[in-house]
Amino acid sequence: MSSDVLFRLAETIRARRAEASDRSYTRQLLDGGPERCAKKLGEEAVETVIAGVHQSDDALRAEAADLLYHLLVLLEARGIALDDVFAVLDGRMAQSGLAEKASRDAKGEAR
Repeated sequence: MSSDVLFRLAETIRARRAEASDRSYTRQLLDGGPERCAKKLGEEAVETVIAGVHQSDDALRAEAADLLYHLLVLLEARGIALDDVFAVLDGRMAQSGLAEKASRDAKGEAR
């Protein structure tokens, strides 16, 4: 298992744009725009936190999978490629986390 599964999932999500909304949950999310996708991502993030603190490893794995899926849906809704996110992560690996965090402004954007 590798990042390849994320790329395959991102492709599936992209393909769901062409599905009928009565047959595709992903299409329903995308039809709701970035706002709906972000709201659902937030809900999944909270569920992941709860699982991480209070539930089993299996529950955490399941919630983490849901979180990644909903993140990819939000990226698709905004037209942001997964490769672009990985490029940001790759760039951050060249320095320590503390140095990278210090290089961002108050909005969390690189200076």
